Amino acid sequence: MHDDHSLVEARLKRVLDERIRPAVYPVSVPLEVGIWTAPGEPVPVAEGLAAPRTPIAVGDAWGAPWGTSWLTVSGTVPAEWAGRTVEALLDLGFDENMPGFQCEGLIYRPDGTPVKGLNPRNQWVRVGAPAEGGDEVVLHIEAASNPVILDYHPFLPTGLGQKETAGTEPQYTLARMDLAVFDETVWNLVQDLEVLGELMAELPLDGPRRWEILRAVEHALDAVDLQDVGATAVAARERLRKVLAAPAVPSAHRISAIGHAHIDSAWLWPLRETVRKVARTTSNMTSLLEDEPDFVYTMSQAQQYAWIKEHRPEVYAKVKKAVAEGRFVPAGGMWVESDTNMPGSEAMARQFVHGKRFFLDEFGIENEEAWLPDTFGFAAGLPQIIKAAGSKWLLTQKISWSQINKFPHHTFLWEGIDGTRIFTHFPPVDTYNCSMNGKEIAHAVSNFKDKGAATHSLAPTGWGDGGGGTTREMVAKAARMRSLEGSATVQWEKPAEFFAKAEAEYQNPPVWAGELYLELHRGTLTSQARTKQGNRRSEHLLQEAELWAATAAVRTGFPYPHEQLDRIWKTVLLHQFHDILPGSSIAWVHREAEKTYAAVAEELGGIIANATRALAGDATAGTEVVFNAAPHGRGGIGAGGAGQASPAAGVCTVTTRPEGGFVLENGLLQVVVDGRGLVISAYDLAGGRESIAPGAAANLLQMHPDFPNMWDAWDVDEFYRNTVTDLTDVDEVTVVADGPESVAVNVVRCFGSSRAVQTLTLDAGAKRLDIDTEIDWQETEKFLKAAFPLDIHTDRYTAETQFGHLNRPTHTNTSWEAAKFEACNHRFIHLEEPGWGVSLVNNSTYGHDVTRTVRAADSTTAGTTTTVRLSLLRAPRFPDPETDQGVHRFRYALVPGGSLADAVREGYRVNLPERRVPGDAEVAPLVDIDEDAVVITALKLADDGSGDVVVRFYEAHGGRARARLTAGFGLGGAQACDLLERPLSTVPVDGDGIDLSLRPFEIVTLRLSRQEP
Repeated sequence: MHDDHSLVEARLKRVLDERIRPAVYPVSVPLEVGIWTAPGEPVPVAEGLAAPRTPIAVGDAWGAPWGTSWLTVSGTVPAEWAGRTVEALLDLGFDENMPGFQCEGLIYRPDGTPVKGLNPRNQWVRVGAPAEGGDEVVLHIEAASNPVILDYHPFLPTGLGQKETAGTEPQYTLARMDLAVFDETVWNLVQDLEVLGELMAELPLDGPRRWEILRAVEHALDAVDLQDVGATAVAARERLRKVLAAPAVPSAHRISAIGHAHIDSAWLWPLRETVRKVARTTSNMTSLLEDEPDFVYTMSQAQQYAWIKEHRPEVYAKVKKAVAEGRFVPAGGMWVESDTNMPGSEAMARQFVHGKRFFLDEFGIENEEAWLPDTFGFAAGLPQIIKAAGSKWLLTQKISWSQINKFPHHTFLWEGIDGTRIFTHFPPVDTYNCSMNGKEIAHAVSNFKDKGAATHSLAPTGWGDGGGGTTREMVAKAARMRSLEGSATVQWEKPAEFFAKAEAEYQNPPVWAGELYLELHRGTLTSQARTKQGNRRSEHLLQEAELWAATAAVRTGFPYPHEQLDRIWKTVLLHQFHDILPGSSIAWVHREAEKTYAAVAEELGGIIANATRALAGDATAGTEVVFNAAPHGRGGIGAGGAGQASPAAGVCTVTTRPEGGFVLENGLLQVVVDGRGLVISAYDLAGGRESIAPGAAANLLQMHPDFPNMWDAWDVDEFYRNTVTDLTDVDEVTVVADGPESVAVNVVRCFGSSRAVQTLTLDAGAKRLDIDTEIDWQETEKFLKAAFPLDIHTDRYTAETQFGHLNRPTHTNTSWEAAKFEACNHRFIHLEEPGWGVSLVNNSTYGHDVTRTVRAADSTTAGTTTTVRLSLLRAPRFPDPETDQGVHRFRYALVPGGSLADAVREGYRVNLPERRVPGDAEVAPLVDIDEDAVVITALKLADDGSGDVVVRFYEAHGGRARARLTAGFGLGGAQACDLLERPLSTVPVDGDGIDLSLRPFEIVTLRLSRQEP
């Protein structure tokens, strides 16, 4: 037989495109359309329904950027259509390639009942099945004219991401607005041919199944009358029946499909628009669930449920009903799908606390999976947090985006820094927006890394990012692939059902230890510095507010602000969403976040001020009480206590260098600042050791060009390092404090269009150099770093993460190590030779890089030195063309001659500064732990209002720890709890305390009951 497969396949494509698909709606009549445009922000549904309409016609422009228009479509079903299925086709001006990224709508009936959402891949609404001739049709559409930010020429700077710069030009042209007859037989023929055509293209050309399908498709096309498709569709389908009925082979890969619509809580749209995106998508999905009995849909992010509960209760009622029926499945157990690299320990824990508690309170559902399909890498402390929240599984697919190394597993055990292992699955379909296309299904099979040991994978199915969800076409295609020869089998299943099956069949999966590093989107550790600073500050203010409010409540009867703290936590957790905290959203999102963080800081500052005043005693005594919220004692004040601070020991001096610059000394450190304002020596006097690499200078600001190949706000490509400018020109180096308690030097330098002012401070009794940096940043497409070349020879360094730290190599022996040229830290980075180390601590930066260099040629000794660079600022122009422009303030410190314990302590110190309040009281810690390696991250009253004290702590040094916890109140009993404060076991109490024994990095949550007075 001659090879005619190309001819038949080309015929199939053209006939489908030009004859069969158009015949799904064989006849139509136009609808009348009226429009009302809201003058500002979106209005309540009742107001939009009632507003007066003016006529608008197909072909007319509508919709300024970020506007809301209410359209009413009306018409009459022709008498001759009686008994047929009729749908309204409502095209707002869609581009079918951009579901979720352009205009959208939500359809309402005249009584205000939501029907379904409109998007480029879902433009229909059923109005009669069967219809009655003469039926009047009236539908209202809340239409959002969201502008296209990510267009066909992507990553171009645009002012559309902020209302103030977006303009008023209409964005869309009204397209088809019709009533039409829906021919279900033709529609089914389309699904048959698409499934077979897509499967055929993936099968081997020399295999019999491909040719069997080819011949059946050819015969079906022969049966189609191209001038009367509807009349011949049944005959065409009959010719396909046999090949569609051939069952899958027993060894076929098994795909668990789950309806899905990954909805970014903010990204190329603001938070307020996400509220409506969720309403549109969930309306679509509850409607689809009613029509398709086998379909199951899942949605994560408790915040999104809370939004529609508050703003769209009529939609939420349908969601809640579908959840009760078990087919709309809350997933993930987190408040949002957050970033997991940058959130602090307690914030990461609270993501699960608030997410799981919402699902339990609203639906009685306990999630056992973490659901993070689109997060940009996963911190090594996360497995223990997942387990401590009562969960045991993790799903993501984002690691498939890595540029350099292919991850070796799809199903595996992920081991965290403490040894906790979580059963983890990466869907081999490599997308969270699966459309049931045959190419995707075939890719899932061929790509699956665990063949021979496992047979199951998961496919999140539906349009996502901007929402949309699963379509009826996807459901139909899945039904045809339930058991189809040549294809993987497809079955709709809940996430928990998939994980249970996958775990049961894969008894001994491989283990991956340490962080799941995404070899992409490294720039998100630095972009939008104000957002990152707002997050870090909010986290620590919340820690303080809970600490002092709990202490004041127990000691003075201060009213503990449960509801207020709950609300603020949820606000902070929302802004940790994986496109907000990483800095990859439009300008609107980040300008709004800056205002939100300012309001959070003011509100938390009020709680802290009221609680500390309640504890401080007599405000007229003429003395000050120093409050220490850090988890380590300082200045004679215990961790979590307050009192009169002890004066710092030692005297500071500053002397002028003849060659320019100054020498700062305090008996512990001697720091030399040269005439350029650079640190050329930081000498540990007690250890007799220099910190700075020979011939090098620290606190050196370096600027690179920063124009990645794509994904501007997200990516830093390694070639940025090829070009660097050392910012050594200086305008001013002056002494601004000359002791005896503190000495400081001010350095002013201008570069490009920007200006930096740095204050280098050495305090009495402190073995650290504090550096305060203020930068008026006016550069574009540049990357600014602060370099610290250190005289340390080491093959690894330590970076803080949630509830502990991890070690990363300083070398690039393999491609896996070389790919980590930009990485994440929290409060500290530490480098050490046995017995002596140097740390860099910070109050708001996350990105950094660490490299090794051969010692200077004129050095008297050989070996290597290590350079740590903090990433301070970027200036990408997409999606926010004004990213990070303006004034920024950073604080970081160089800590020479210290251990890892010093790095932990100093990291907390710089993030939790002391507070001074007028008064005369001594405030003993509410809870004291006598071992510095055991660090308290939360001390609060129980969320259930019982008055119990909840304390959470962890082992911070990476070793075993024994300690004694002492309660500063009458201790009635103690229980070990999960993160949600649910008791797990009773803990023995010895008098007023508890003896503790912790594993490396172990997290412990205790619930302490108080004795009745």
